[in-house]
Amino acid sequence: MQRKNYLLKRNSHRTHRSAMAMIMAIGVIVIIASILTFALSLATQTSKKTIDLYAYEQAILLSKSAAEYALLRISLDNTAANPCNVTALNFRPDMDSDGSIDDDYYDIEINIKYSYVNPPSSCDGKIYATVLTAAQSGSVLMDITVSVPISKNVTLEPIRYFRRSIQKL
Repeated sequence: MQRKNYLLKRNSHRTHRSAMAMIMAIGVIVIIASILTFALSLATQTSKKTIDLYAYEQAILLSKSAAEYALLRISLDNTAANPCNVTALNFRPDMDSDGSIDDDYYDIEINIKYSYVNPPSSCDGKIYATVLTAAQSGSVLMDITVSVPISKNVTLEPIRYFRRSIQKL
C-alpha cells in the first residue's frame, strides 16, 4: 500500500472550507448587528415612554391642584354683589429677570361657570345652569386643561390632559 504525502501541495478542499467560514462569520456579524440595533431602538422608545408617562402623571396632579387653587381664588375674589367675578384663570411660564423662561413646562387653563337659584344680573353669560333648590345653589363647573406643548422641548408629542369638575362653593 502506497502512502501519499500531500504536505507540500495545496489542498483545494481546505480553501473552500475557509471561504465558508468567512460567509458564516459575516452572517453572525449581521445577526448580532441587527439584534443590537433592535435593543438600541427599544431602549430609546422606553426612555421616551417614561418621560411621556411622567409628564402625563404630573399633568393629572397639576389639574387637581389647579382646581383647589381656583376654589381659593373664587372664595377670595367673588363678592356678594358680584358672585361670578372669577371666570377664567391661566398659568403660563413666567420670564425670569435675566430673560430666560422658568422650568414650568405646563400651560394650565381654567374656565369657570356658575350655577345659582336666582343669579344676579352681573352673572350674565357666566352661568352654566339655573338650579331649582337652595341645596344645589352655589356650585361651580370648572374645565381644567393642562398641556405641554412641543415647543417646550420636553416631549416629542404634545401632552394634553382635560378635567371637568363640579365643586360646591
